[in-house]
Formats: sequence, structure tokens, C-alpha cells
Amino acid sequence: MRCFGLGFLELSTMSWKNLVLPLVLLCLWGLQEEGAQACTCLPVHPQQVFCQKDVVVIKAKVIGVMPGTHVEERLTKYDIEQTKNLKGSKLFAAIYTPASSAACGVTLTKGTEYLLMGRLQSDGMLHISACDIYQPWDALGATQKKLLYWFYKKGCDCTIKSCFSYPCCMTSLTECLWTDHMSGKSDQARSSACIKTAKGCCTWHRE
Repeated sequence: MRCFGLGFLELSTMSWKNLVLPLVLLCLWGLQEEGAQACTCLPVHPQQVFCQKDVVVIKAKVIGVMPGTHVEERLTKYDIEQTKNLKGSKLFAAIYTPASSAACGVTLTKGTEYLLMGRLQSDGMLHISACDIYQPWDALGATQKKLLYWFYKKGCDCTIKSCFSYPCCMTSLTECLWTDHMSGKSDQARSSACIKTAKGCCTWHRE
């Protein structure tokens, strides 16, 4: 077991498994004092979302919107013009999101081209929430685009472990420790992908 503590010292005899946060994307809904739901999402590396089985990754321009209603629990529909498939083979004409931000709904701007990491539903519809990835395409740097095109897919057999506090332990050779939250920087999220080497170990590949 390899652990990182203050000063990134290696610890070999202590087990900190109970302190490691689950490596899953969670969307938690809690009741506020007024009784309304609130959306809370844990930080997640973009590659973690990219590699999830039900996630479709596309580049698309928003060309229309049909607002939903929170009271009737109707989804907001965004008509899209899909220009690139980064993961998945189906073409989509629309993407859906909850009508309320409290239910993790997102707001997209008509006329803007986005990177969208949405979730394919059993009925064939593509959904997206605030806990997924959605960014204006022009806001992505050249490095992020290169990671999307070439490197994220190479690391889907690896596990990215989010580190929020010291100590943080690597319990497998196929894990990469994501330490952006402890360093206060977004270095690994913006410029690195966790990929498997020829020796079968996973490590950060930096562009």
C-alpha cells in the first residue's frame, strides 16, 4: 500500500481504507428548511465521467430549448446539432435535463457549442445533470481537447481515486491519486489523464 501524508511521505504499515472516499459520482439531494430539494455533487475528474458505461460524450451546438416545469416534473429539452461523437455511436437531436436547478438541472445557452457528457437512458433519451460534465467547447484548452480525443479512453481500465485530505493511500497499481483538492490547483483535471502503462500499472500522463 502506498500512502501520501503531509510532505507526501510513504506509509507502509497502516491501513487507511476506511478514510478513502468511494470512487463514484454521487448526486445527493437534501431537504432545505423550506422543504425544497438541493443538488450537491462531489468533485469528479472528467475522465471518471467519460469512462462510465452509460455516459455518451459528444460535441454539440444548442439550437433550441423547450422549458420543462418543476411542478409537473417535466424535463427541459434542449434541441442540439451534434457535430462530433467522442464516445458512443448514436446521433442525438436533443438532450434532457431536470427543469429545476434544485433537482440538478443545468442551463445551456442557445447558439453555444458544448462538450456534453450525458447519460443514455433505457428509453434511448440522453440526459444530463449538474453532476455530469458540460462545458462550452471554446472554453476548453488545447490540452483538454487532446485528452478527450486520445487519452481518456486509454485509461478506462484504471481507477482515479479522489483525495480530499491527508493521508491518501493508493491500494492498487491500477489507481491514480487525484490530489487537486489538496493542492488547490486544477492541474490533473485540466492537463492529465490516468492511463495504463505497458507494465500494467496506471499513472498520470501529462500533456
